[in-house]
Amino acid sequence: MSWKALNEAKIFLLFLGVGILIFALWKYWPGVALLSLASLGVALFFRDPSRTIPDNPMAIVSPADGTVDAIEELPHIEALQGPGKRVSIFLSVLDVHINRVPYEGEIRSISYHPGRFLDARHAESARLNENQLWLLETSRGTIGVRQIAGLIARRIVGWLQQGDKVKTGQRLGLIKFGSRTDLYLPLHTEIQVRIGQKVKGGTTIIAHWTQSL
Repeated sequence: MSWKALNEAKIFLLFLGVGILIFALWKYWPGVALLSLASLGVALFFRDPSRTIPDNPMAIVSPADGTVDAIEELPHIEALQGPGKRVSIFLSVLDVHINRVPYEGEIRSISYHPGRFLDARHAESARLNENQLWLLETSRGTIGVRQIAGLIARRIVGWLQQGDKVKTGQRLGLIKFGSRTDLYLPLHTEIQVRIGQKVKGGTTIIAHWTQSL
């Protein structure tokens, strides 16, 4: 785990560690084994593997690990204040939950929206659930990244600030324990993934810009 991911995991690991110690003092070994397994699960959830970022100035990378389960072109996307494309990625509890910057630029705004905690597989979860929208101003257009909480996920974490200059693949934050990440793109992009495809944050190319500078 990176130190940021470890910082988010520490309260869970501390709680489990205290439980392990208590069970050990009572010599209740099934409890020690169970909480040790839970600690391993937490460590795996908060893992933060390094990634090789594509060296391609036209490539927009995935903001999350998971499975693409929606790709659509819409006449109006509120985040973009106009038409655009939406790529939605479902993250199971087994996926890496670190979110990454899809393309270099500047963070124009960060908007947190409280909401419900529907199962992230639910069609309405992107609209109704707790979420946080990041708008990135890039040299080629505005991109939106929405972190969406799920049924189990109850906290969205961001590690960057409005006005920050960011690089493609840079760590953005995370969503705890199962979630969804939506990527909003301008029309002058060409989607490179398909529904059902597994993607990796910072590595998989989601789309290419179709206009050069």
